[in-house]
Amino acid sequence: MKSYLIYVVDDEKVVREGIAFALRKEYHVKTFSSAEEALDAIKDKVPDLVLLDIGLPGMNGIEALKKIKKLHPAVIVIMITAYEEIKTVVSAMKLGAYDYEVKPLQMGSLINNIRNTLQTLALKEEIQTLQEEYINENIPYFIGKSNAIQKVMEVVEKVAQSPDTSVMITGETGTGKELIAKAIHYRSSNSKGQMVCVNCAAIPRDLIESELFGYEKGAFSGADPSGKRGLVEEAAGGTLFLDEVGDLSPEAQAKLLRFLEDGEYYRVGSTKKQSIRTRVISATNKDLIQMTEKGRFRKDLYYRLAVIKLEIPSLNERRDDIVPIARHFLVEFSKKFRKSFNGISPEAEMALRNYNWKGNVRELRNLIERGVLLGEDPVLSIDSLGIKKLSPSVRVTGGNGKGITLPPISPTGIDFPSIQQAVEKYYFKEALKVSKDNETRAAKLLRISRDMFRYRKQRLNGAMNPIDSVISPN
Repeated sequence: MKSYLIYVVDDEKVVREGIAFALRKEYHVKTFSSAEEALDAIKDKVPDLVLLDIGLPGMNGIEALKKIKKLHPAVIVIMITAYEEIKTVVSAMKLGAYDYEVKPLQMGSLINNIRNTLQTLALKEEIQTLQEEYINENIPYFIGKSNAIQKVMEVVEKVAQSPDTSVMITGETGTGKELIAKAIHYRSSNSKGQMVCVNCAAIPRDLIESELFGYEKGAFSGADPSGKRGLVEEAAGGTLFLDEVGDLSPEAQAKLLRFLEDGEYYRVGSTKKQSIRTRVISATNKDLIQMTEKGRFRKDLYYRLAVIKLEIPSLNERRDDIVPIARHFLVEFSKKFRKSFNGISPEAEMALRNYNWKGNVRELRNLIERGVLLGEDPVLSIDSLGIKKLSPSVRVTGGNGKGITLPPISPTGIDFPSIQQAVEKYYFKEALKVSKDNETRAAKLLRISRDMFRYRKQRLNGAMNPIDSVISPN
């Protein structure tokens, strides 16, 4: 766990020593009697958080705040103010102060404020790390560590190396088919060109041909007098993504097939042949095989589009990804709605893991948005998510009389291996915490041998810190 560095800046010795005494159990703390001393120290070692008194002699807290934010904009600053200085706090908040505490200080309130603030910082850093990892790999915000999604990404890696191969992405609504298409595009040499996304279901059937291939002036009533380039042409040298490809009209299917076969097409109203190169990625949540059997989709077009067929697992099939994705959305919507959420309660995490996600990631995103908007800071609760009745908890009592809360078996079943692993991770973490990382003592606490403890710990891939808890001790 990261050890945070906190600077306390106050000219009253009793105040700064009192704060330091209260915080040193959890954090590294340095105290300063003046803003000038603190600023010199910040140049050498940047803290995670600064407690800054407004009424300092010499350089006051407002001026010091300006300089701190100029040097290091990301440093969190909490102002300390007297009752009569409340108006000054407004200026401090506009200059970038995170929060404020009023003298005489209530130490319990101060400690909770700092703890919640730093937990929020930790959550943001965790999500930023995930985002940067995937951005660096050209997977825009596609967060997923489960085996199911890793297998998909292995195929993405291979497909990206062949910039002309057609790919068909299938999966339920809301699974992230467009994100996978972007992952393929940005990993390939096609990324030098544009990625043009077309929702075939959103374009009127009588216009989709002209939208795809363009048209000449006067091609039809209401056409632009100067004509129009088609989306195929816009995607030259890049990627054309056809979402809901099953909604293409028979006429558009025929023209798309010709284009896929030789890279040639005609604009509507023209006899001049056009020729370009682009990769075509299609996506659908329909059963195109069944549609071909019923004559509603061309079989030859299907096989041209599905040279590589990539099926995206539903969120119910990759439950290990649910909480990381939820945390990503928690940060996103906390920022959007100016809330200060720093985590999701264990009960809410359990409910999310065991919820039947019919709308997949899109539904999860909407649920977190609702929870953040309606919930109370700092922890997103199961009540604010509104899914408590769908995922009630079950209390299991052990031999020592104490109990833990576990999810029930829902109508769609549960991911027992993941729950089993999560329980094991939780107690290994707690045992190490109680034993102060002494493995022999930790093994005794769990009533297993040291060798067995080490074996199971290694089997958990060393993911001992941080560990996601899916249970709540009672």
